[in-house]
Amino acid sequence: MYTNYFHLKGAPFSIAPDPRYLYMSERHREALAHLLYGIGSGGGFVLLTGEIGAGKTTVCRSFIEQVPAHCRLAYIFNPRLSVEELLLSVCDELGIELPAASHTPFGLKGYVDAINRYLLDAHAQGLNSVLVIDEAQNLSAEVLEQLRLLTNLETSERKLLQIILIGQPELRSMLARPELEQLAQRVIARYHLGPLSAPETGAYVAHRLAVAGAEGTPFPPALTPQIHALTHGVPRRINLLCDRALLGAYVENSPQVTRQILKKAADEVFAGEPAAPRRLRAPLVAGGVLAAVALSAAAWQALPARAPAPAPAMQVSAAAAALPPASAVPPVQAVEANALRELAALWGQPLAGENPCEAAPRLDLRCHQGRGGLYELRLLDRPAVVTLHDGPRTGYAVLSHMDGNSVTLSAGARRERIDLATFVARFGGEFTTFWRMPRGFRDQLAEGDRGPDVDWLGTRLAQLNRTPAPAPGRALDTTTREWLRRFQAAQHLKADGVAGPRTYMRLNQLSSVPEPRLLAVAGTGK
Repeated sequence: MYTNYFHLKGAPFSIAPDPRYLYMSERHREALAHLLYGIGSGGGFVLLTGEIGAGKTTVCRSFIEQVPAHCRLAYIFNPRLSVEELLLSVCDELGIELPAASHTPFGLKGYVDAINRYLLDAHAQGLNSVLVIDEAQNLSAEVLEQLRLLTNLETSERKLLQIILIGQPELRSMLARPELEQLAQRVIARYHLGPLSAPETGAYVAHRLAVAGAEGTPFPPALTPQIHALTHGVPRRINLLCDRALLGAYVENSPQVTRQILKKAADEVFAGEPAAPRRLRAPLVAGGVLAAVALSAAAWQALPARAPAPAPAMQVSAAAAALPPASAVPPVQAVEANALRELAALWGQPLAGENPCEAAPRLDLRCHQGRGGLYELRLLDRPAVVTLHDGPRTGYAVLSHMDGNSVTLSAGARRERIDLATFVARFGGEFTTFWRMPRGFRDQLAEGDRGPDVDWLGTRLAQLNRTPAPAPGRALDTTTREWLRRFQAAQHLKADGVAGPRTYMRLNQLSSVPEPRLLAVAGTGK
């Protein structure tokens, strides 16, 4: 009704999953990266959870579109199935031929044998088999156990089936049950898709309007904080609110949505619901700098030499060795600040006080808080304080080393090497790490800025591009920003031309800035 009034080619905020309006925020891209990482990890489970309307289906559809050619995919979107119905659905999705119906019951063993033969044949052809189950919070405990048993199908080199579970937050609680402990230990990557931030909410609205051919701005930028507050950053709620607000502007013959129109639309759309959606949690806010930062060679030379001390030889403790994998509990401590001070010691820095992240800049360090899984930790390649969960209990440990089979965790004087499956079963995805940055450098660089930080950024990027470095004192220009985008794309970072913490962590690593590595050879620090 309002499309002609606003000269739109279509309804920009329809809840129908039109791929033309797809908007992938940074957290959606991270979720997609976890799924793509999972299918190449050699079997097991990958877990993607998110609030209702957070965009899990959007990520899933993007993932299906990007599945490599060597993968065979089975997709189940209605998981309210019995064990036998599940196995039959897997056979149907993968095109597995079953014997013709007879008087003799086929039975669960018949389905499993048929799936096993198929998986072995696919493996012999160099193909990966992937099973995706949407709305997985509706799976029964019996079906989840059968899925675990399917991951037992393996050769001497690898497991034959990769299973991706996508569901609401209840799915995480389900996997925390004692009876599903063995399945939880086989989760090799997990990601919780939170709501959009306020800036992402504004970008989301602008993107959908632009795709619909909007002329002008029906939603003034000043309304973004109000839209975010009313919708809590949930994409589906944003669509419902903005659709009704555009209709309200049309009815009132207003060229733009006003605060009053937006509030009235919210009263109509969200009438009768509690003040905040159930289970909704605020997104983790980065504790370091989110904008551009840079490092100058002169500033690095002025820093005292504080090469990180080599980590002690990592041995599996006698206590851990005596425990079966299902019972191994990583070392944890209750106070996050203690873990952060222990982490800072790997950078050769003593951090005092109750808030180490506030004290870090005085010692040329910055905190970076992130959310992700094994993929993100491997990509950053640096020790971190990780949040660990054991039922209702939450604790913190320093993750100092990771290889293909295990991680090394410490808390105070206790240090243990834990198998990867046990770690993943406890790791909630939240982590904090440090990165070096001289305290005098600006937190944000804009085009046209000048200074030693801009000089270092331009010089380093020029070296990577094998081109002459810009003259000292030169302003940050479009050429440098283009170099930066290319560098980010090559390093699997968000290629937006903004030098945030992750970009500079990688630049530090390539510039031999003395920082510890997560994937280093044990005990070498290299």
